[in-house]
Parts: sequence; C-alpha cells; structure tokens
Amino acid sequence: MQLRYAMTGLVVALALAGCQRTAYDYSSNSNAGPAPLTAQPVPSVQGGQLPPPTGSSQFPAAPTATAPMPGTQSGAMAANALDVTKESMVGSWRVNGSCDMFLTLTNLGSGSRGGTRGCVGELTAMGSWEVAGKQVLLKDRSGNQIGSVYKTADNRFQGQTNTGQQISLSR
Repeated sequence: MQLRYAMTGLVVALALAGCQRTAYDYSSNSNAGPAPLTAQPVPSVQGGQLPPPTGSSQFPAAPTATAPMPGTQSGAMAANALDVTKESMVGSWRVNGSCDMFLTLTNLGSGSRGGTRGCVGELTAMGSWEVAGKQVLLKDRSGNQIGSVYKTADNRFQGQTNTGQQISLSR
C-alpha cells in the first residue's frame, strides 16, 4: 500500500514539475517591439470652392412616353407559356448551359430564396424568385425584378433579363 501512495505522489510531482509560471517581465527590454516606422511624405492638398451645379435640377426629367417595362417578355411567348407551379421550380437548374441556378422554398421577402453560381451579368445579383401567373420572376437581393422566364416545355424555361440578356433554364 505504501508503494501505491509513493507512486501517486511521484506522478503528481512530475505533473507539477512540467508546469511553470509564465509571465511577462516588464523590466526587461529584450522583448521590446519593433522600432516605429518613419512617416512617408504626402503631397500637399489643395482646397477651394467647387463651382455651383449647372442646370436647374440635379435630377433628370421624367420620361414622357410610356415605355414597355424592361425585362417583359413578348406577347407570343406569354400566350404560348405553360402553367408553372412553385413546387415544380424547386431545385437546381442549368442556365444557358454554362452556369447553375438554385431555387428553394425558403421565404425571402415577397418571394423565395434563390441564387446562381458561375453566371455573368445581372444573374450574379439574383437573390430571390417567385411565380406570378405563368411566369417566374427573378429578383435581386433587394427584391427588384431582374428578369423573368416562361415555361416552354417540361423542365425548360425561356426568358430574358431587364437588359435583354437571354435566359434558358433546363434540367
């Protein structure tokens, strides 16, 4: 029994021997940080008044003619579009054969969460989507419409962005 206590004491002593107090010695200057850097010369800055703005208003004039909303599809495409449901859109889609679009049912604002990977142009900003009638509206992260597509066949949609970039979704 004495050997058991002796071994336990030896193990405790060895464990404590491995511990040492570590503290920073503030009186020692051997661990001083690097010397401060010298300031770089900066050219002089000019000051003065800006000229007054030209024109009567800083905002452009409102359009007078009613132009078609960008991103709207042609009447022929809308007339021939097939019915679409939100549930049938969920999942991964190939966009223009070169990038991916992912659509979920997770609520985000007035639509559902969605996004793209590897796309270019306006589609890089896509953050949500929603079904409106026979079209699927693609929206940016702020909820602004960036494009729309119509169902043209099973697992196939055609449309365009607001700037006219063609969109083809397929699975």
